Amino acid sequence: MNATKTILLGAAFALGIAGGLRAEGDVTADTALATVNGTDITVGHVIALRGRLPQQYQELPDDVLLNGIVEQLIQHTVLRDAIKDQLDKRTTLGLENEARAFLASEMLARISERDVSEEDIQAAYAEQFDAAIPDSEFNASHILVENREEAVALIAQLEDGADFAALAKEHSTGPSGKSGGELGWFGKGQMVKPFEEAVMELAVGEISPPVETQFGWHIVRLNDMRNIAIPTLDEVRNEIIAQIQETAIEAEIAALTDAANVTRHEVDIDPSVIRDVSLFE
Repeated sequence: MNATKTILLGAAFALGIAGGLRAEGDVTADTALATVNGTDITVGHVIALRGRLPQQYQELPDDVLLNGIVEQLIQHTVLRDAIKDQLDKRTTLGLENEARAFLASEMLARISERDVSEEDIQAAYAEQFDAAIPDSEFNASHILVENREEAVALIAQLEDGADFAALAKEHSTGPSGKSGGELGWFGKGQMVKPFEEAVMELAVGEISPPVETQFGWHIVRLNDMRNIAIPTLDEVRNEIIAQIQETAIEAEIAALTDAANVTRHEVDIDPSVIRDVSLFE
């Protein structure tokens, strides 16, 4: 939401809080709550706009929302009436774009609201996870030094029984040196490739030969490793539903586009034309 819309919305709700609306008789979508220059603002207009408000406004009490939305619609109507006889080409085209975007978003909402069957959810979960092999996580410590000779000398001390954490605190140039070189748990792809490859070749408790990365030379010790549990269906249900809906939206857009009479004109223009507002003059 841009700054102008935010200002209008905030002002409308500030006015609306102090107001009060009463409707006589049975309320329908056509019940008028205000009239501006002959244009009715109805309960239907309020309901339609409420669903498009930012989340912080959605959480307001209904009486505050009702009055605030009516005030906003009054402001919109007053401003529209002030400009409707002064529309230039830029504004007219912008209005067309806004209407097009609104209707497109409504169509997307209708597609995404279609029911997702339990069978589809279970099938998507099975496809994604039934044959999945658990990934591993690693817990490692390292000592980072500037050259290979330093790394070899420290490995010799470790082989003679020196304490890894003590050497890391004394010699490591990396930020983890202060904590004895401990890196905590990490998964595949979280460390630079040479470091990751060295870790994956180690048995728990084993210390690597010197490993070079762009940061310097590492001595790596694998402290522990474990499998990452494959999530249950309930844990990923919402993600799977979202994936199914996204796939349905993409398929629907593709089908509608294929069925439409679309001609993409080959026009040789300078791409910088998109910044040339003088074309509206």
